[in-house]
Amino acid sequence: MAWVYILQTKSGKYYVGSTENISARLRHHFGGHTPSTKSMGAEKLLLKQEYRNLKEARYIESKIKSFKRRDYIEKILKDGYIRLTPL
Repeated sequence: MAWVYILQTKSGKYYVGSTENISARLRHHFGGHTPSTKSMGAEKLLLKQEYRNLKEARYIESKIKSFKRRDYIEKILKDGYIRLTPL
């Protein structure tokens, strides 16, 4: 199993990531041990969605990041799930 997740930073920005171990990854983010969110200050988990494997999760993460649009992430959050399908 693997996960795609969306965090909100203290400044209100969104961070999209993927992992096989969601609890350990979130501990790293919230503990300030992850370079990608350390300077932004990860504040809260907004959404997590499970996938069959890391390849699928990374594909979805990449697709979301490729849109580079805050409104797309806000639509995902409003819907409560990611509508994209893996490969």
